[in-house]
Amino acid sequence: MIANELAYVLITPYSLMKSRTGGIIGRLLSLGRLELVGARMYAPSDEFVDRYCATVEAQDMDTHLKRAFTHYINDYFRRDNRFGLSNRTMLMLFSGPNAVKILKEDMVGSVDHIRGDTVRGTYGDYLEGKDGKLEYFEPAVLTATDGETNKKQLTLLAAYAESDGGVLEHVVKFPKGEKPETTLVIIKPENFLRHSSRPGNIIDIFSRTGLFIVGAKLLCMDVARAETFYMPVKEVLRNKLKSKLAEKLRLSLSRTFEFSLDDTVLDRLADDLKDLNAQYEFNRIVEYMTGRNPSSIADRKDKEKPGTARCLALLYRGINAIDKIRTILGVTDPSKAADATVRSIYGYDLMRNAAHASDSVENAERERKLVGLWDENSRCEEKDLIKLYLAGRL
Repeated sequence: MIANELAYVLITPYSLMKSRTGGIIGRLLSLGRLELVGARMYAPSDEFVDRYCATVEAQDMDTHLKRAFTHYINDYFRRDNRFGLSNRTMLMLFSGPNAVKILKEDMVGSVDHIRGDTVRGTYGDYLEGKDGKLEYFEPAVLTATDGETNKKQLTLLAAYAESDGGVLEHVVKFPKGEKPETTLVIIKPENFLRHSSRPGNIIDIFSRTGLFIVGAKLLCMDVARAETFYMPVKEVLRNKLKSKLAEKLRLSLSRTFEFSLDDTVLDRLADDLKDLNAQYEFNRIVEYMTGRNPSSIADRKDKEKPGTARCLALLYRGINAIDKIRTILGVTDPSKAADATVRSIYGYDLMRNAAHASDSVENAERERKLVGLWDENSRCEEKDLIKLYLAGRL
C-alpha cells in the first residue's frame, strides 16, 4: 500500500489581488484525487522569502525557469515589494498517494503549458518574445517539483506558520478615516462531499464584493463547538418553526382522528412540542456541520473530538464587509434568494444552503473566536499537520 504524501500549493499574491482565488481553488479541488486537509494565509517575511528562494535554487530545474521563479518570488512575495502590492498568499495542503507528483503534473501543470486544462494552463502565463527572451511570467501558484524539495519547503512553511501566517487584518491597508470590517464565511459541508469545483465557484461569487481574504482555515468542527456556535439559532427555531409544527400536527392528526381540531388546540399542542422540535432541528444542524449526531454522544470529551464533516472558513475584510457578504450570499431560504447570489445558485434547502456568513460585527467576533480565526495567536493546526507528516506519523 502506497503511503500518503502531504503536498502544498501557495496561491500567489497577484492571483489573490486579481480575485482568481476561487477559480484556482475550484480547479485544484476538481482536477485531482487528493484530499484538501489544510489552509492558512501567509504574509511572508524577507527571511522566509530568502530561505524559500534557496530551496528553489537547489532544485533540479532548467536554469531559465529557476531564474524566472526566483525573480518572481522576490518581486511579489516580499512585504516591501517593488510593485507595492499586499503579499498575502494562501497555503493549501493536500494529502494522498503520490501527492507531490499528482499536484505538480496533473493539477498545477507546467509553467509553459498553454492549454487550459490545469491551474497554470488557465491562470498562469509564460510569454517569450521571438528572440526567446522571457517577457512575462505569472505562475499562479507555487508548489514543489519533487519529494525532497517538498519536505524542505514544508519545513519552512511550518517554521514560519505562526510568525508569518494566520489572521492578516494588519496586512491590507485602507485610506485614513475608513473603518474596515472583518467577517467570517464558512463554506458548508455539502460542497466537500466529492471532488468538485463548487467551493471555488462559491468563493468566486464572493469575490464580486471586492473584499480581501485575510484568513483561511479548513474546519472539522467538533460537536461541542458546533453547539456553542449555533446556540443563538436554537431560540429562533423554537418560535420560527412553531407555525410549521402546528401545520404538521394538523395533517398528521387529521389522518388519525375523524373529528376536526381548531387552531386553538393545535397552537397549544405546538406550544407544548416546540422545545422538543427545536432541539431535534438544532441537533440536525449540528450533525450536518460536524458529521456526528449530538444526541448519541453523552461524554463531553467525545463531543470535543473533531467531526467528520469538512468546511472551509474564510475571513473577508473591507468597508461594509458584513453587509456586502450577506447581500451576495442571499437569504437563508435558497428558493427565495435573489438571482446570482450564492444560495440561489448552490443552495438546496434551509440547512444545506451553501455557506454561512456572520450577520453583525458582534457575531463575527464571537464566531471567529470559536473557529480559531480571531487573532495571530490562534492555534496553528496546519503547522501541527506538517510536523506530523515530516516525523512520519501522519
